[in-house]
Amino acid sequence: MSCHDLADLTDPMFFLTENVVEEDTSTELSVGELLTRADRDLTPEADERTLTPALPLGLWQKYTSREIAIIQRGLDCFAETTCVCFFQRQNERDYLSIESRSGCYSYVGRQGNAQTVSLAGQGCLYHSTVQHELHALGFNHEQTRSDRDNHIHVYWENIIDGRYHYNFDKIATLNQGTPYDYDSVMQYERYAFSKNNRPTMEPFPDNNNVSFGEATQMSKNNIDRLNRL
Repeated sequence: MSCHDLADLTDPMFFLTENVVEEDTSTELSVGELLTRADRDLTPEADERTLTPALPLGLWQKYTSREIAIIQRGLDCFAETTCVCFFQRQNERDYLSIESRSGCYSYVGRQGNAQTVSLAGQGCLYHSTVQHELHALGFNHEQTRSDRDNHIHVYWENIIDGRYHYNFDKIATLNQGTPYDYDSVMQYERYAFSKNNRPTMEPFPDNNNVSFGEATQMSKNNIDRLNRL
């Protein structure tokens, strides 16, 4: 299979399980807003991994036609703007399995076998969230970049105690020669996981007027980084 066999999620052959009752969705939110309510990204590895441009894909049959259209739009955007595309999985051992589990999450990079990308029907089915799960293609959150201390300040004292701290840990990322991107679809918003309604991060004073965590689609830098992997 190759990029010529683009994913068509209306094809019943894509589905991996039985259908379920439709769930409602609402107005599209920014990634930053979604993160505080749904994101549970699993990031066991520090470095971003190399991806294969044509990726096999399977889809759980737990989505409404409207939700499938949202996922399709996200996949089409990858194919239209980057070197990455998706095709219907046949007998490939390693593939992405898009499933409606609890929350929105994905491992970073290729894990092998059926690799779950969870996009719950309730709270995760937005164009921005589909693109945010670039984790599966090897991307970490922007605020964890190795050079982030030159661009933002993290207020650890304002972050909810416990398991959410790892989302702000600086790690050894491959930045592909691109600048820190406040407009990245992988950037949290200022108050992400705040325990006291105070900012958990802010840009340095010379960039204090910049807004971040408000992306609803991939930025130019996101696209450039994907094409350089």
